[in-house]
Amino acid sequence: MTTILSGIQPSGTPHLGNYFGAIRQHIRLQDDRAEAFYFIADYHALTTSRDPVQLRERVRETAITYLALGLDPERAVLFRQSDVPEVCELTWLLATVTGMGLLERAHSYKDKVAHGVKPSVGLFAYPILMAADILAYDSTQVPVGKDQVQHVEMAQDMAGHFNAAYGDVFVRPELVLPKLDKHAKVPGLDGEKMSKTYGNDLWIFASGKPLKKAIGRIATDSRAPEEPKDPSQLLLFDFLRLFLDSEEIESWSSRVRAGGEGAPGYGHLKQRLIAAIEEFFAPARAKREELLADPAEVDRILARGSERARERACRTRDRALAACGLR
Repeated sequence: MTTILSGIQPSGTPHLGNYFGAIRQHIRLQDDRAEAFYFIADYHALTTSRDPVQLRERVRETAITYLALGLDPERAVLFRQSDVPEVCELTWLLATVTGMGLLERAHSYKDKVAHGVKPSVGLFAYPILMAADILAYDSTQVPVGKDQVQHVEMAQDMAGHFNAAYGDVFVRPELVLPKLDKHAKVPGLDGEKMSKTYGNDLWIFASGKPLKKAIGRIATDSRAPEEPKDPSQLLLFDFLRLFLDSEEIESWSSRVRAGGEGAPGYGHLKQRLIAAIEEFFAPARAKREELLADPAEVDRILARGSERARERACRTRDRALAACGLR
């Protein structure tokens, strides 16, 4: 049976780029005839986070976000990484067969150090923990973006090294790249890549005045409404395409392209975008409010997910320990 595994970084309030780039795909995968394991990577977060209160809040916010947006805990296993300590045992076992050269080639480590992150041992060994996460659940498919391809390839290498030394213990995972999607790249409010780091992001659950204020920041120029414009060159249309069907997009495009009296201005387009976002995420916002009002239910979901995940991870851990003589 196909087993899907993916990690979710508890990086704070998720934005539109997170939704269209990953969250939506994760939720869709639960409809396939496959097992889906999704862990909130709080161990990984410790390589950069030093605020325990903030980390706990971000883990909870991540769980609530996925549940509000449609993840069904009966069809997908959602859990905290730190609730499955067996991955730390597997990390050590894999570390004993992993060469330093493999870790030294890690793009993520080099990039983070280059951007000022302190080069700790944890950051250096990050790929081994990630490999343990992947291998612990006998994962067969790991959906990743292009920036995560190397981590899956390193997990394949580590599984191969361990199996060569001790026999067939770990299942070799295969990476799955996302299909080309017009929604895959979501621009920021300034036209650059959407990122919390750049301060150009839009929170998924923004509504009312905060949403209106954020949409008001979308970069435009000083051209008058009646001046003909190319919709493909307008940042506002990149956002509208995320939420409107092709027929409505074409209608707005034709009017903007033609210009003249009655042509919509940037204000009209922003008003339509606000209404579309409000409508699109309305059910998820309502579900989020329910979850915020019942924190015990969120705890129960995560506890049950951790229990199911540990059942699988314990079997893998025991198999690995026996293979190398520790059982």
